[in-house]
Amino acid sequence: MCGIIGTIGKVDAPPILLDGLKRLEYRGYDSAGIATLVDGGIERRRAEGKIANLESLIDVEPLSGTIGIGHTRWATHGSPTEVNAHPHADDRVVLVHNGIIENFQELRQELSDAGHSFQTETDTEAVVHLISSYLAAGKLPAEAVAAALKRLEGAFALAILFAGHDDIMIAARRGSPLAIGYGDGEMYIGSDALALAPLTQQISYLDEGDWAEITAEGAVVHDETDAVVTREIQQTSSSGAMTGKGNFPHFMLKEIYEQPAVIGDTLQTILNPWNEMITLPELPFDLTKIPRVTIVACGTSYHAGMVARYWFETVAGVPCDIDIASEFRYRTVEMRQGGMSLFISQSGETADTLAALRYAKEQGQHIVSVVNVAESSMARESDAILQTKAGPEIGVASTKAFTTQLTTLACFVIGMAAARGRIDQEQESALCHALTEVPSRANDVLNHDEAIKTLAHEVMDARDLLYLGRGTGFPIALEGALKLKEISYIHAEGYAAGEMKHGPIALIDEHVPVIVIAPSDELFDKTASNMQEVIARGGRVIFLSDATGIEKLGDMAAATIELPAVDAYVAPILYTIPIQLLAYHVAVLKGTDVDQPRNLAKSVTVE
Repeated sequence: MCGIIGTIGKVDAPPILLDGLKRLEYRGYDSAGIATLVDGGIERRRAEGKIANLESLIDVEPLSGTIGIGHTRWATHGSPTEVNAHPHADDRVVLVHNGIIENFQELRQELSDAGHSFQTETDTEAVVHLISSYLAAGKLPAEAVAAALKRLEGAFALAILFAGHDDIMIAARRGSPLAIGYGDGEMYIGSDALALAPLTQQISYLDEGDWAEITAEGAVVHDETDAVVTREIQQTSSSGAMTGKGNFPHFMLKEIYEQPAVIGDTLQTILNPWNEMITLPELPFDLTKIPRVTIVACGTSYHAGMVARYWFETVAGVPCDIDIASEFRYRTVEMRQGGMSLFISQSGETADTLAALRYAKEQGQHIVSVVNVAESSMARESDAILQTKAGPEIGVASTKAFTTQLTTLACFVIGMAAARGRIDQEQESALCHALTEVPSRANDVLNHDEAIKTLAHEVMDARDLLYLGRGTGFPIALEGALKLKEISYIHAEGYAAGEMKHGPIALIDEHVPVIVIAPSDELFDKTASNMQEVIARGGRVIFLSDATGIEKLGDMAAATIELPAVDAYVAPILYTIPIQLLAYHVAVLKGTDVDQPRNLAKSVTVE
């Protein structure tokens, strides 16, 4: 997860920026940089590797100025060099950026044709030149940014300075979080409250689509229509729980809303948007020679593995088994030599999964782990790791860890399919393109939050719920049921839709809500038939589909939630978000402890 820090005021900016970047180190990064305005011009210092390298550079080449921005970066595409490190600049504009600009190639071509010269391999540089082009046309900084934001597609957070304007800093967000800190004659911006904690206890959070003009005396916030709006300034404490939660009532809701950003962060580590290809980490074995994949995980991670099994078999063409970690090693199964065993865990410390990993290692398997903590036991004991970029997840019920696991696995399967010759470059490009759209589409899904909150009133009094799905929708049905059980304590079950008539349909009556997950894919018609069977028996169906699916069957459902039309390959990532929101709002209505539900722990470190 990239990190942003900024300051404008009356004291030397570089020490503030460096300290802020250190507080953002937990997000992970491979380069860092800061920029200030000095005598009307832009000064930058950037370095590969750790912040200590940046500090050493600044010791040799000192930097001054009372206005500045800083950034820690995970390489998106291109190597993590000084050239590709943030901040990015031309002679008019310097900025830092979190997220993905989906249409950067079109913008880059347009600006190149207009005479702009690009120096880096990043999507961010297109934003620099776009804003600069509006300044060259005579617009003031705020006008230039407002015009540029309307051209950008994707999820992003931006902090922007302008040569010759050392009295203003502009911040903007769409999909990626950004906070404004209020001081005495000093103002700050940061990716989260942790970055600002020692600087101020007065913090406000930009809402989706907001952008702000920040001076040393305060901030003027605009919404996505450019209208001036007021955002609440909160009194926070650096050690208080509300600092971590921002303006959200629970960590779980905050983490649900972080998904567009962290999915983008995860994509940036493995997907190259320039050539729309997957760049896998170096593996000590040959993917083309893997005869079988075995996936092992627990709980929510197991559901991610179930989706991945479908992908491995249909896209990569490799046989795939999946097992619950707590059951796997006690069968003492003889594993096929040369196989790859894939272990999934948010913490990397899950006891059952770690024990299964060690068993597979003894069986001569190639070990790959999908983890969120690079220093975890599972990571250390694996031949290779695929690290998700979810950042710290405080809520016990996993949300952003799950969708980043799916994102990582989706990328890995594409890379394996390409290596094995199962897909050609055009097909790889199409799948990668679908993945790059996910952060902004996830942001679109979050716009349904109020409707889902209303729908929760119809669900909260149910004694039982059923979730139905087919293909990759089946694991999402299981995950939806798990989320509801975990935090609302309502009994819920997920089923493969085709299995309803083999027993569970006996449960259907007017008191049992049935949530149907049905993107418009090749299995839609079969899922539709199962849904009609439920409706014929008095079941109240909540129907999740895209516009095409809702046009066909929406009138039959008691309620619908419309999701964006996307490639079927990425649908399970997006269809996860509304079931998370529904579980959350039901739990809030029932008054349960959302972030720390009874009997549960975040990391299960005992068998």
